[in-house]
Amino acid sequence: MGEQESAESTEVAKPNKSVKGSKGARPESRLALVRRARRINRELAEVYPYAHPELDFENSFQLLVATVLSAQTTDLRVNQTTPALFAAYPTPEDMAAADPEVLEQLIRPTGFFRAKAKSLLGLSAALRDRFGGEVPGRLEDLVTLPGVGRKTANVVLGNAFGVPGLTVDTHFGRLVRRWKWTTQEDPEKVEAEIAALFPKSEWTMLSHRIIFHGRRVCHARKPACGACPIAPLCPAYGEGETDPDKAKKLLKYEMGGQPGQRLRPPSDYPGRPAAPLGAAE
Repeated sequence: MGEQESAESTEVAKPNKSVKGSKGARPESRLALVRRARRINRELAEVYPYAHPELDFENSFQLLVATVLSAQTTDLRVNQTTPALFAAYPTPEDMAAADPEVLEQLIRPTGFFRAKAKSLLGLSAALRDRFGGEVPGRLEDLVTLPGVGRKTANVVLGNAFGVPGLTVDTHFGRLVRRWKWTTQEDPEKVEAEIAALFPKSEWTMLSHRIIFHGRRVCHARKPACGACPIAPLCPAYGEGETDPDKAKKLLKYEMGGQPGQRLRPPSDYPGRPAAPLGAAE
């Protein structure tokens, strides 16, 4: 950072009342909202320069499958499960021809394995029959695949095709509402309102930064407010633990000195790789 903003993020301070939106304060103008939102994004970029998708994948098909499996489970559990899955079924054609019971057992650790197996068989057959065995690079095509909605489609587009998109998962939705960027609950409405605050070129990395922050610091039940680098900009400061020492103990993954979620993280990841399924950490 290099400006006064960096000093603010090194020592956590209580936000100004104007940011907090206290009684009697004037409502935040549209311009002020845009400026605050973009400043938070810049701060997060400094905190998480290594932000990345936390699913292990080598190609668009693997990312699509891993994202479908990530519903209602952790990326870590998906990453521990997919090596054996992709060894058995490396292509859509292979997976489309899989024995359903064998497929179910391979993905069982991710939970809801029967429904997920049905989606994987359906989307693999659709890729084989309608898209020549290739994952399409358009949102309107991706959402026609079984088990694929806008969130999954945007993950694949942004990280396998370089097409900007916002990933509105539970972490993303929770944080943008805490930051008063939106009051919407519906993911598509959240996506539309947040997209209007940022240049399109920022959408994919913004998603990674917000999700990283939600997993590491700004947790659902007990956010680590006292260890949060963007506390001065947060209207929700104080919802969680404000004591710096206690808050530090709430930090997760590399920020808490623990392994990340990927078995094969990027080279610039500052933490430790996760352990394979069944291995002692």
